[in-house]
Amino acid sequence: MYRERPSELPGAVVWTKSPEPAPRPVLPDGCTDLIWYDGRLLVAGPDTRAHLPQPPERAPESPVVGLRFAPGQGPAVFGVPAHVLRDLRVPLDDLWPASRVRRLADELAEATRPAGNGTPGRLLEAVAAGRLREGAAPDPAGALIARAAARGTPVGELADAVGVGERQLHRRCLAAFGYGPKTLGRVLRLVRALDLARSGMPYAQVAAVAGYADQAHLAREVKTLAGAPLGVVIAPG
Repeated sequence: MYRERPSELPGAVVWTKSPEPAPRPVLPDGCTDLIWYDGRLLVAGPDTRAHLPQPPERAPESPVVGLRFAPGQGPAVFGVPAHVLRDLRVPLDDLWPASRVRRLADELAEATRPAGNGTPGRLLEAVAAGRLREGAAPDPAGALIARAAARGTPVGELADAVGVGERQLHRRCLAAFGYGPKTLGRVLRLVRALDLARSGMPYAQVAAVAGYADQAHLAREVKTLAGAPLGVVIAPG
């Protein structure tokens, strides 16, 4: 079972899910995640294709808990450009001092116990908020770039809106989102299309509203980025 709630961090989401013997693919969404899983802290980078988690060797003792950052938000928390994490799942202690990660892991383990003094989601939010206070801020143009890319704004127009050249825009997108503006636009358009399709909107209308040339274009993009036909991707379960 999967649940999520809005985070105290603007744009972020706290989620929990029960361990699955056969995990479903994780679809590209432009986001990065900080994950507490079976006593370990992991970082999920921005995906360019569907990611299939490995089935657990044994049943974990507690649910998986994650903090999903809005596109462009995670790099300021993790301390590395987003493209370094692209299509990867890495231990948090590869990015942060091991002693700090051990302390956080101990706190999360205590919070997970029945008599714990907190919840893992709240602790993940607190440590992320602390990193944002003490480190570099996210790209101030990140939200503008993400909104414009999701609308299919041409790269030249987007660069003009940000006030930079196309090459600098590309570098900023790599650092903030993990991919260039064209790929960012494809990923965010996919997210919108899937939301529309899950609402029951006919596929031809989804294609038109989300900005695809036609339904065939939508089908090709879903198969390329999500790894399966649209009907399979949005099926419940």
